[in-house]
Amino acid sequence: ELSSLYSHQKDPVLDRLLLRSRTRFRPYIVSRQQGLRKVLRWIKSGIPLYYLPDLDFGRTGTIFVPFFGVPAATAVGLSYIARSTGARVVPCVARMLPGGGYVVRLYPAWHDFPSGDDAADARRMMAFIEERVLEMPEQYHWLHKRFKTRPEGEPGFY
Repeated sequence: ELSSLYSHQKDPVLDRLLLRSRTRFRPYIVSRQQGLRKVLRWIKSGIPLYYLPDLDFGRTGTIFVPFFGVPAATAVGLSYIARSTGARVVPCVARMLPGGGYVVRLYPAWHDFPSGDDAADARRMMAFIEERVLEMPEQYHWLHKRFKTRPEGEPGFY
């Protein structure tokens, strides 16, 4: 069993369909808009969290760190969650197989994470993701507008 977070979709029909498909095999799911309280309880009870940190969630709860040399709004939630629960962060990467299905690779748990410096933690996290993307760029979700939120005064990226 895993827990995870999701973001509500603007289209209510699409939102219901996605939520139904996401909860089909994973009953421990909560929307980002509901906050982390449930997630923290689940982690403390031993249910791991599957967390996707390389999405652009806007300005709230994010800082700008480089992703392929471009400042990207990056959530600091992983540091907060690890600090609040004492959970170890075990990075994983899912790779789609040509005939269907996935292979998931678990990496060694990060030591000294969180470090107490959210910006350093976010840089470490994004550097890890960059390295994995460079290993298999065809697997990354390039359609996501990763650079949609820009630092103050910078022009839009898209």
